[in-house]
Amino acid sequence: MRALQLISDRKLEISDIAPPPPPTHGEVTVRIAAVALNHIDVWGWRGMAFAKRSLPLVIGAEASGWVDAIGPGVSGLVPGQIVSIYGARTCGLCRACREKRDNLCEHVGGVHGFHIDGFAQEKINLPARLLVPAPPGVDEIGAAVAPITFGTVEHMLFDNARLQPGETILVHAGGSGIGSAAIQLAKRMGCTVITTVGSERKAEKARALGADHIINYREERFEGVVRKITRKRGVDVVFEHVGADTWAGSMLSLKRGGRLVTCGSTSGVSTSINLMQLFQQQIRIIGSFGCRMENMADAMQKMAAGLVSPVIDTTVGFEEIEKALARMESRDVFGKIILRVQQNA
Repeated sequence: MRALQLISDRKLEISDIAPPPPPTHGEVTVRIAAVALNHIDVWGWRGMAFAKRSLPLVIGAEASGWVDAIGPGVSGLVPGQIVSIYGARTCGLCRACREKRDNLCEHVGGVHGFHIDGFAQEKINLPARLLVPAPPGVDEIGAAVAPITFGTVEHMLFDNARLQPGETILVHAGGSGIGSAAIQLAKRMGCTVITTVGSERKAEKARALGADHIINYREERFEGVVRKITRKRGVDVVFEHVGADTWAGSMLSLKRGGRLVTCGSTSGVSTSINLMQLFQQQIRIIGSFGCRMENMADAMQKMAAGLVSPVIDTTVGFEEIEKALARMESRDVFGKIILRVQQNA
């Protein structure tokens, strides 16, 4: 069967690999439908894997598929069913896993597509407990963006930042996959949404998603505009995932007692913090990584209800993957790039 493997830094290859064996106890064979590309794929592609890994490595950290075969001891899944796939190989046994705090697993085996083989292959055997069934009305594209694009945002905004209706939030990079999801989720719960973008084209699209105020960070210092918009009060929450380039401005954009929640560092992994600002303003900084499987289910229920929708930039095939990753690296996208693996169940 076909797979998309990372052979060396910035070199991908379409390979023929052996299909998986019949699923064993507790396993399901999934026919992969679609892989949603993320910056974690860009990092892996350019050699930024911060843990041991062996090449060649099948890429893809966020995906959906159809149940193809069910192993002994599996219930609640049926052949042909669309499932969203949790992207980390958790143990399922530790206290965090038992309490459904999946992203705090004490014995996680790695992130698919980054440390261990990912989902850009036609079939894969997975533990059934890592599959979240898509509700009626959610297709394979919606299920593909639930684990990271929407699940990460659900975890950031609601589990960690405790965003409340009526609050004001600054969403960085509103044209990114998680940025476009954050705009929708925050707006649907009744928040005032300020977002940053890098072009007028992206500004128009962010406005269509519901953003109340759009700042072109290439033309204005976003923190100054945020202070004007909020009449020097600052925002309740900053949704941060850019990193070093925006960190200082994000801190200045917060009100006293505000919350900064961060899940990414695409512009650099190190920055400095003004400690006096931190404690005098009583700012809360919250790190957030991945999501709980419950966040994936919640996101897909909102999709099914028509409250939010995946924002798709383009759909590509295996042959176009390197161009797609290069576009992501240059930030020349709005929403998600989807890698289509197979078309039909």
